[in-house]
Amino acid sequence: MELRHFRCFVAVAEELHFGRAAERLHVSQPPVSLAIKELETELGLRLFERSSRRIALTPQGEEVLRDARAILARTESLMQHASKAAAGLGGSLSIGFISLASYSFLPDLLKRFTTDFPAVRLSLQESSTDRIVPDLESGALDIGCLFASPQLPASLTYRATSRYPLMIALPEKHPLAAMARVPLALLADERFLLFERHIGPMMFDTVVATCMRHGFSPKLFPARQQHTIVSLVSGGLGVALVPACMQVMHREGVVYRPLRGEKTQVETGVAWRADDEAVIVREFLRYLPRLR
Repeated sequence: MELRHFRCFVAVAEELHFGRAAERLHVSQPPVSLAIKELETELGLRLFERSSRRIALTPQGEEVLRDARAILARTESLMQHASKAAAGLGGSLSIGFISLASYSFLPDLLKRFTTDFPAVRLSLQESSTDRIVPDLESGALDIGCLFASPQLPASLTYRATSRYPLMIALPEKHPLAAMARVPLALLADERFLLFERHIGPMMFDTVVATCMRHGFSPKLFPARQQHTIVSLVSGGLGVALVPACMQVMHREGVVYRPLRGEKTQVETGVAWRADDEAVIVREFLRYLPRLR
């Protein structure tokens, strides 16, 4: 059986006339009649009752018609998906992201992208910069949302997407929580929650350098993700310098305060393989926010 058999059968079944079915299919009548005969022979069924004046579907033909329509619908869907994939409008896209991206530009970007490209299957993986980079290189990820890094491999292309000023996250009962702007030097004796340098060297170096400019070397307590850090602050384990976008993470027991006399910013961006020519990757990059 071939798809032409089903197309001819459905056309004749709906038109109940070989001539009109042939016109609908833009062919002459003999190939339509031959296709019906071949289909009946292969199925071992009479699909139509024929007389000199009319034709009608047999009960068996009614059953086959339902299946034939389903087969043609699935085939059309398959062809559309294949066409979209070939044009870069379908397929899959694997995205790794640091938690910070989920509190800033990523949710809105994904909403707009999936609205415009509903056929693309997205795979989202929350991770850390130190893991995203090798996963991009190996092809396990197509796109990486990560902290800016001074040591990205030459095989990756990077574009900055966001810069956020540092703020201090404090336990809400901390003595300095009542201040509108907190002098960082007053926190010299506190324990600072921060992930280890290999996870995000630029963020690590920025936090340490900021503390050093205010006259002290921070006592560090390691954690791996920004939301984990904020959770530990709520538990009173220490304080944390965090990008301002983290304020959207409302955690009971935590307050965020600007720093007095400090304008340091943290940069995040998106990386991808420089030699990746996939159309859907290029389309995704069009949705990235522009730095002001």
